[in-house]
Amino acid sequence: MGILRDYFTPLHTSTTRDYLSRMCDAKVECMRVARKFGADFWDGDRRYGYGGFKYDGRWKPVAEKLINDYRLAGNASILDIGCGKGFLLYELQQLLPDGRIVGLDSSDYAIANAKDEIRDNLLKHNAQDPLPFKNSEFDLVISLTTLHNLHLPDLKSALGEMERVGKNKYLVVEGYRNEEELFNLQCWALTCAAFFTPDEWVWLFKEFGYSGDYEFIYFN
Repeated sequence: MGILRDYFTPLHTSTTRDYLSRMCDAKVECMRVARKFGADFWDGDRRYGYGGFKYDGRWKPVAEKLINDYRLAGNASILDIGCGKGFLLYELQQLLPDGRIVGLDSSDYAIANAKDEIRDNLLKHNAQDPLPFKNSEFDLVISLTTLHNLHLPDLKSALGEMERVGKNKYLVVEGYRNEEELFNLQCWALTCAAFFTPDEWVWLFKEFGYSGDYEFIYFN
């Protein structure tokens, strides 16, 4: 089993959230819109998702930590499952210009609105579907805030494929440690399908054969 990381949490905690306002703002309808992962989710009103997912350079420190901690060589191969607009991959590409950088996402809109420099490296693909890659093809496979959107059968498939194609693995999922964090998560989450504590997540990782690293983000 891998280890608990702390790469994404500083970005997550830098945002202020009004949990009750979201819960009381026609949330069921907003969830239906968000789960299409189209323009409204990425760049529409905040009630549907990100409220504007723009490049601002915040992903560079995360890219630097990944390269350092996983000892990625200049020609390393990296796969991001659920890459969105590919901002993290862009930073990795800038730092590893001789590397192989690949991103997968289910959203046509996200891929079409990625940065020009990385768009050709992004492919449409559902996280739970078999990956079109060989065993251990990538030096590092990552998935940030994507896999908690899957129900258990699909989560098992996604984790199994991530394990299969990556020499090293790292993922981020939403979780909760107490009743307050569970309430806030349920208020805020628009697309989450898997609500688990850290211990439950780790149990699932072992049960589904995932041996990589992980990080949990909380809503407190």
